[in-house]
Amino acid sequence: MPYAPPVSIKIRCWRDGAIEESSDVDDLARLVATKGSATWIDLTAPSAELLHAVARRLGLHPLIAEDIVERNERAKVRLVGDVIHVVLFELERPANEIKIQEVDFVLGRDFLLSVHPAGWDPMAARQVKVGVEALLSKGPDLLLWALVDSIVDGYFPVFDALGDEIDEVEDLSISQTVPSTLQRIFRLKRELLQIRHYVAPSREVVAQLTSREFDLIREPNVFYFRDVYDHLIRLNDELDSFRELVAGALEVYLSSINNNLSTIMKRLTGVTVILAGIGAVAGVFGMSEAASALTGGEGSGFYVIVAATVVAAVIAAFWLRRIDWI
Repeated sequence: MPYAPPVSIKIRCWRDGAIEESSDVDDLARLVATKGSATWIDLTAPSAELLHAVARRLGLHPLIAEDIVERNERAKVRLVGDVIHVVLFELERPANEIKIQEVDFVLGRDFLLSVHPAGWDPMAARQVKVGVEALLSKGPDLLLWALVDSIVDGYFPVFDALGDEIDEVEDLSISQTVPSTLQRIFRLKRELLQIRHYVAPSREVVAQLTSREFDLIREPNVFYFRDVYDHLIRLNDELDSFRELVAGALEVYLSSINNNLSTIMKRLTGVTVILAGIGAVAGVFGMSEAASALTGGEGSGFYVIVAATVVAAVIAAFWLRRIDWI
């Protein structure tokens, strides 16, 4: 049977200085309605039915649930009623292959809904490890920052691995002009284009979260999102540099191929010069004399011509070697 990722719901509600946890959808309405509370609803690979049930209890617009179910192709942020829907993408690069997973967030005044596949664990985020209580006590928007920051921090190892491979490919484009090198260059170009498709819009998403456009992002927490925005600017600049380096590696590879072809043509020309000289002499004097020469019937002139031809060929080979044509 095919592997089915686990489906789970985890509800954490901070109120009165303590965290109450639940995995029952029916508890949502009661927990979110508690005055002064902050609730985190985390859904791991949920079914459409579970997602719609959570959306109804949170009072979300049905289109938000539909959007999450259908999945998105680009990072985005939009205000729907009194909640913010944020879409970002988590990147991994196992076995030199880009793996992309969509993560959805819905931020309300007193709650944060996160929806993600089983391959991403929000509890692994550095700030969340310190304690969910400390984040929720300052508002669900700070928890949103912690999770967004964790996603963006995960981009750096991917970029480091790409940088190392690009350095290697740059060396290979000169030393090993073989089809496998060209395949790696084109694979890197595809990966960088794919990453740009997801990372570049993420910068605009975080920029909107720092613009004070949304009052759900509290003023004291805007500074944290600005730090994430700075990281994304750096990553986008690095991504542009990587694309230029890969394009340069392709140009170097093609130049190396042309240089190798020129070298081969020079060597063929050198060999042709030697053989053409021998052939010209042989054509002038005729090979019909060879038979009598083998029986000793030819005069000394024949042997002088043969010796002169051989000497001339050796001199030509030596001279062509000196100018690196053979």
